[in-house]
Amino acid sequence: MLELRDVQVVFDGFRALDGVDLTVPEGELRFLIGPNGAGKTTLIDVITGLTRPAAGSVRFEGYDLVGRKEHQIVRLGVGRTFQTSVVFEELTVIENLDLAASFRRPLWSLARRRRGVSEAVEQALARTGLEELAERSAGVLSHGQRQWLEIGMLLAQRPRLLLLDEPVAGMSKDERERTGELLTQIADEHTVIVVEHDMEFLRRHASKVSVLHEGKVLVEGSVDEVSADPRVQEVYLGRRPSDVVGERP
Repeated sequence: MLELRDVQVVFDGFRALDGVDLTVPEGELRFLIGPNGAGKTTLIDVITGLTRPAAGSVRFEGYDLVGRKEHQIVRLGVGRTFQTSVVFEELTVIENLDLAASFRRPLWSLARRRRGVSEAVEQALARTGLEELAERSAGVLSHGQRQWLEIGMLLAQRPRLLLLDEPVAGMSKDERERTGELLTQIADEHTVIVVEHDMEFLRRHASKVSVLHEGKVLVEGSVDEVSADPRVQEVYLGRRPSDVVGERP
């Protein structure tokens, strides 16, 4: 579904991405991890058209994404969240979802009063578990509920690829667990890429992990394979391989 080859991004002489190769098949829940400055968010920005690479190719379902505008990439079926949730606080939960779902409708139809909500909105509301809060203002939601609403707003647009940037940052333990369940459910019908720092969350919910370091993919594999890799222990976990050998279980 998604294929990146030799992607390079340079900011004022600094190589944020230095020849990234990444392939994500359809229906996979892929976690993307790495230390600060590894290039994780920049990679998401490249896929969604926010940043144009200096070199390399980005293909989604056969379409070349490089050079396309952000809204064009959204219409192809790619959606993303940001590290800080972006919702309309003065609108209700269901109004936020309805507004997100309306992006495929012509402008003139937005001025018409509609009866009820679309199937896409109902499904997003049910998937995120926000039915009881449908008529509540988004401004009164908890941090976790706001993140779920933003994910629901993506689902209402019916994307095929979801890119989530640190979705559990700042959440309580219960909210992280609920979010993990939500991501697993979403991955049954979508391809999902998650940028995350929470290693406990990663171990509980990830199946395949890609580790970025200094703008390159350092290693890929299962959680156990990645955790056991000496390079990951050194650059991401902050421990030298020799520190781990004598470590007690």
